[in-house]
Amino acid sequence: MLKQQEVIRDAKTLGIPKMMVLGLQHMFAMFGATILVPILVNVYFEGEGLSIQVTLICAGLGTLFFHLCSKLKVPAFLGSSFAFLGGFQTVAQLDSGIFAGMSMGEKLPYACGGIVVAGGLYLLLALVIKLIGVKKVMKFLPPVVTGPIIICIGLSLAPSAVSNASTNWLLAVIALGTIILFNIWGKGMFKIIPILMGVVISYVAAIILNAVGITNADGSAILNFAGVQSANWVGLPPFQICKFDITAILVMAPIALATMMEHIGDMSAISATVGEKFIEDPGLHRTLAGDGIATALAALVGGPANTTYGENTGVLELSKVYDPKVIRLAAVYAVALSFIPKMAEVIGSIPSAIIGGVSFMLYGMISAIGVRNVVENKVDFTKSRNLIIAAVILVSGLGFSGGLTFHVGGTAITLTGLAIAALAGIILNAVLPGNDYIFGDNPEGDQNRGLDMKPNFK
Repeated sequence: MLKQQEVIRDAKTLGIPKMMVLGLQHMFAMFGATILVPILVNVYFEGEGLSIQVTLICAGLGTLFFHLCSKLKVPAFLGSSFAFLGGFQTVAQLDSGIFAGMSMGEKLPYACGGIVVAGGLYLLLALVIKLIGVKKVMKFLPPVVTGPIIICIGLSLAPSAVSNASTNWLLAVIALGTIILFNIWGKGMFKIIPILMGVVISYVAAIILNAVGITNADGSAILNFAGVQSANWVGLPPFQICKFDITAILVMAPIALATMMEHIGDMSAISATVGEKFIEDPGLHRTLAGDGIATALAALVGGPANTTYGENTGVLELSKVYDPKVIRLAAVYAVALSFIPKMAEVIGSIPSAIIGGVSFMLYGMISAIGVRNVVENKVDFTKSRNLIIAAVILVSGLGFSGGLTFHVGGTAITLTGLAIAALAGIILNAVLPGNDYIFGDNPEGDQNRGLDMKPNFK
C-alpha cells in the first residue's frame, strides 16, 4: 500500500542544495510556456515582436515583486499570459490612423501600452476588494463558480499539451512515464523532483534519438542547436519603452477581465493545493495588486503581461513542497538566464514533445484540483441551478476557444473563453433563484478554497 507523501512547508529542512534543485524544477515547469508567448507574438509581428530575454527578466522580477506584495506567503510564479495573444495579433493587423504605414516593430510598444492599462484595472479591483472586504466579494464566487472555472483553466490548456506531445509521442511518453515513476515509486529527494527528472531523462533520450538519426513525426530534427551556437554568453535584455494609443488600449485592456478571473481561480487553486487561506491572508487585494503591478511594469519595458502560472501549481501538488522560497529561487534563476542568451537558448532547445509530456500531468492536476474544490464544498448537483451554472461555465470556457469578438467604436475587442465563462458563472449565480450556498456555513470547504470564516485561535 502506497504511503501518503509528507507535506514540506519549510524547504530549509531539506538543505540548500536540494532547495536549489527544487527551484530549478519550478523554472523548468514555467519555462516552456513563458518563452512560448514571445515566440508566438514574433509570428504575429513578423519577427519584430517580444524578446525572450525581456520576457524572462520580467517573469522573474514580476514574481519577486508579487511575493513582496503578498507578504512572502503565496507560492505562486508569474509567467507570460497567453490571454493577451489575441490582442497582440489584433494590434499587429491594425493599419488605420496612426498605425497606417507603421512597421511591426513600431506597433509593438502600443500593444504593451494597452497591457499597462490592463494592469491598472487589477489595481482598481484590488481597491474595491480592500474597501468592501473580500468576504462580500467572495459571496459572488461560490464553489459552484470557482470549481468549474479551475477545471476550465486546466482543460483549456489540454489541446496545447496534445499538440506539443504529438510532434514526437515517444519523447512525450518518456517524459510523462518518468514523472509518474518518480512520483509514485521515487525515494527521498527524487520523489519531490519528478518534473525535473522527467525533463532531464527525456532530454537525454532526445539527444540519443537525435544522434542515431531519428526525427520528429514531421521529419524535422528532434534537436536544433542553431540558436545556441549563434547566441552570446552575456547580453543585456533589449528593453523598449511602451507607447499609448486609445485604439490599442481598447484592444488590450478589456482582456484583464479574463486574467483577473483567472487570478482569482488560481489563488483558489493554490490555496486548495497547499491548504492555506491566501484569499484571506495575505488577502486577494494584495495578490491582485501584485499581479497587476508586475504586469504593468513588464509591459512598460516591452514585456508580455504576467499571470499566476498553473504549471507551477501542478508542481506544488506533485512535489508536496509548499515553501514560497523555492518559487523565489526559480524567479532568481529566470532573471539570471535573461542575461545569458546562450543558456536561455539551450533550455529553449528542449523539444516541444517533452513540454507536451510534462503538460499532460500538470494541466490535468489543475483540473483535478477544481474537481476537489467542488467535492469538498459539497456542491449539490441534484439542483438544476447548480447544474446550469456549471454547464454554462464549462461549455463557455472550453467552447469559445477563439474567444468572442465584438466592436466598440470600430475597434474589435476579444473576450477569451475563460473571461466569458467567469462572467457567465458570476451572473447566473447572482440571478438564478434557489442558491444553496451559504457563505461560511461550511468552514472546512471554505478553508480548502483559501477562505476561512472561523480564524484559528492558538
